Amino acid sequence: MNKIVKNTLILTMITLIAGLALGVVYEITKEPIAQVQESAKKEAWQAVFPEADLEEFEATEVDQAAADKAITDMGVNATIDEVCIVGEEGYVITTTDKDGFGGSIQITVGITADGTVNGVSILSISETAGLGMKATEPAFYGQYEGKQAEKFVVSKDGGDGEPIDALSGATITSRAVTGAVNAALGYYQNAFQ
Repeated sequence: MNKIVKNTLILTMITLIAGLALGVVYEITKEPIAQVQESAKKEAWQAVFPEADLEEFEATEVDQAAADKAITDMGVNATIDEVCIVGEEGYVITTTDKDGFGGSIQITVGITADGTVNGVSILSISETAGLGMKATEPAFYGQYEGKQAEKFVVSKDGGDGEPIDALSGATITSRAVTGAVNAALGYYQNAFQ
């Protein structure tokens, strides 16, 4: 019985020390991680509106009713994460589509005041190397840019909307990126038109 108590105390001490060490590491790394994330977000803003100065970007509250309606209207499994007004030029909308092959895909979409997609920047993606990761290449996401559309569709799926050519061997990824862009378009249409 004495041995059980001794082993229990040893395990408790090890768990306590490990927990405290994890807490200390978290506190030390929390601020640098937040700074890197903020920097990546601002780089994405600049990528979708390269002609705008960073001072022109003004974060605004996400209108949850417009976000819910946009997601329902577009028929996507996505969220509207952040919205930014870019002076008189347009809007930056960050969305996450949850139906990627390797998990959620988070993108930032720049939409001009007249509804034209000004740019697309991928913030977070973990798709298959050589297939789905090709979504991060301008040859794919450039298909959305410069187009004024109510909705995009992957061409092999058919349907109403501006057709987007799917990545070879990565149709699920293509649909997820298209869903994220559509969520941003839907939010623009519901909140700013």
